[in-house]
Amino acid sequence: MKVVIVGGVAGGATAAARLRRLDESAEIVVFERSGYVSYANCGLPYYIGGIITDRAELTLQTPESFWRRFRVDMRVRHEVTAIHPDTKTVDVKNLATGEVFAESYDKLILSPGARPTQPALPGVGIDRLFTLRTVEDTLKLREFIEQHHPRSAVLAGGGFIGIELVENLRELGLDVTVVQRPKQLLNPLDADMAAFLHAQLREKGVKLMLGRTVEGFAADGDRVSVLIKDEAPLTADMVVLAIGVTPDTALAKDAGLELGIKGSIVVNDRMETSVPDIYAVGDAVQVKHSVTGQDTLLSLAGPANKQGRIAADNICGGDSRYLGSQGSSVIKVFDMTIVATGVNEKTARQAGIDCDKVFLSPMSHAGYYPGGKVMTMKVVFEKGTYRLLGAQIVGYEGVDKRIDVLATAIHAGLTGPQLKDLDLAYAPPYSSAKDPVNMAGFMIENLSRGLVEQFFPEDVDALPRDGSATLLDVRTPGEYAAGHAEGFVNLPVDDLREHLAEIPADKPVYLICQSALRSYIACRILSQHGLRCSHLSGGWRLYEAVMRDRAAAQEALPCGMEK
Repeated sequence: MKVVIVGGVAGGATAAARLRRLDESAEIVVFERSGYVSYANCGLPYYIGGIITDRAELTLQTPESFWRRFRVDMRVRHEVTAIHPDTKTVDVKNLATGEVFAESYDKLILSPGARPTQPALPGVGIDRLFTLRTVEDTLKLREFIEQHHPRSAVLAGGGFIGIELVENLRELGLDVTVVQRPKQLLNPLDADMAAFLHAQLREKGVKLMLGRTVEGFAADGDRVSVLIKDEAPLTADMVVLAIGVTPDTALAKDAGLELGIKGSIVVNDRMETSVPDIYAVGDAVQVKHSVTGQDTLLSLAGPANKQGRIAADNICGGDSRYLGSQGSSVIKVFDMTIVATGVNEKTARQAGIDCDKVFLSPMSHAGYYPGGKVMTMKVVFEKGTYRLLGAQIVGYEGVDKRIDVLATAIHAGLTGPQLKDLDLAYAPPYSSAKDPVNMAGFMIENLSRGLVEQFFPEDVDALPRDGSATLLDVRTPGEYAAGHAEGFVNLPVDDLREHLAEIPADKPVYLICQSALRSYIACRILSQHGLRCSHLSGGWRLYEAVMRDRAAAQEALPCGMEK
């Protein structure tokens, strides 16, 4: 059996190694048009920033190492230019010599990945305008920085690699501005959770121009002007296009394979395409989202590796199935960690799912043990069934392990209340006896039993201020004096029972505290005395973050950038 693989990196290289482990006699040939067959794509921004100092560390495997270990014929700088399913051959061009030849196959795996989205804008392609997707892109960008010592940069787009690059450029001392059309960064986050990311970036000196449209670029001597709709241009020493990626599927289209979202390759759960004996994996394929069941695109290394393994299993006579993508992700933003899994609230609603949510702000470990830090969690679930849909967490230590627990719970089909039953490891340096994941379960169970009602930051401005409702802030006087929502009267929770007679029994009560714990306790006190009450999920901490982000977004950025 002869297997040809088009593209290396995550999906293709994984498939090649798995094929060899399953079939020692198979002939395996990999064609990769770049000069690197298996590299750490996610590590590229950190090489630019100098965190990874040795470029060799970016290369996970070389053609030579792959041959020694697996006897796989890895040919870099070879581009497949056409697929001929009828003759089971591919046309290949050796980019080093110009030689063109045909290569036969019994089975073909496509792992072409995705390319940086290049909008048809004036000035795309000028000097000092970069993209970041391959090792070659990385080396070009780092060489420019080392040779020209730029002092300012504009990034068009705010996805994962873009944000990682923002951090690394800022750490190098550059003045960095992010411009993008959406009004928030990192699409997996909801706007309320993105507020914490925006605050972190602004605190580190990054300028954000969100909700703006880039209309083109122009060379300006040894600088670049970024043309922005209805605003004065920005001028910087360099610009990076990071507005997303597009499946690289021209080969598949020309070969007559069925295509889906954004021209991606349609595959079944065995990673088989619409053409017999041709498989496809990685960023170029359309997959099912495991939470919504809808078709989607997810450019992540984990799914690509799994898909490569599944394709290899099935080529070798197995019956492996891809169960769908859940979209679990993690990103470091300076000293902050931001994670997500499943779907956010916005996506769930777009998918037609009637959903609810809880916010909580637990400590990373026991409060009495030194060094704990607050994290903010948002857990989204389906109304009625309480099926877990997704989660987002912003914080510091311990954030990554909580999202992995929640990702596993979603995959296993647990409901929100079942989170309370998880038996999670506890010691004061690592967690609390009631782990944050357990706490989310307690909160959702309380909602399911009707023990509490909640409202959210987006509801605060619409609350009645005409006397038809009672608005109470149950924090301490000092906390209240430091900032509070308009119309809310301070009555600390510990004093609440002594003032019950002063609270009208015929009016609804809305309660706020710092993190929603004291307001929940206040709700329980009041409801057991016959009052109708609701509390602010996420508390003042979340509300203040959202309000500050809204105010910062409305501030006009000065035209131009300092040299």
